[in-house]
Amino acid sequence: MSDVATAARAIRNGELVVYPTETVYGLGADALEPAAVERVFEVKGRSREKPISLAVPDVESSLKYVHATDRERRFMDAFLPGPVTVLCERRDTVPDVLTAGRERVGVRVPDCEIALELCERSETPITATSANLSGRGSVRRVEELDGRVLEAATVLDTGETPGTESTVVDVSSGTIHRRGALADEIERWLAEN
Repeated sequence: MSDVATAARAIRNGELVVYPTETVYGLGADALEPAAVERVFEVKGRSREKPISLAVPDVESSLKYVHATDRERRFMDAFLPGPVTVLCERRDTVPDVLTAGRERVGVRVPDCEIALELCERSETPITATSANLSGRGSVRRVEELDGRVLEAATVLDTGETPGTESTVVDVSSGTIHRRGALADEIERWLAEN
């Protein structure tokens, strides 16, 4: 098992890292480096038409990469860190390849000490996508990783993760795009705020 410093160095060098979160294992790379993001798509076998989210160590950090409305900020303050992906308008520094050319990007602040430390030490937002091959189930244990992912990435193994995927929400339209952890609470918040 690699340590966080080694994994962060790998990300800064344009390499991939498998890292734990409070949901499932993620596949991380420098989210602002198009070649690194392309490698994530390649290893996962993911369609380039499906965007990938980015993870940052805290809500304040996300504001360097997105334009968040007051309502989106209130939502982020209420639910992050946590198993939630918030869609916000991206800034110009966020590459098209990450968002599949869309104007919004998913923001994650994982509620997991190792993931947050990796985000902090990498000194860049990292990709926040599950470490599985596209179309396959999410990975909760390193032993479940496909060989393609294992060969391509540095691995931070901390044992089994809880396993409920994040809820993906567009606060501006009040739309939940994927129900996951905290979905009922998020629906209530959207209805009341």
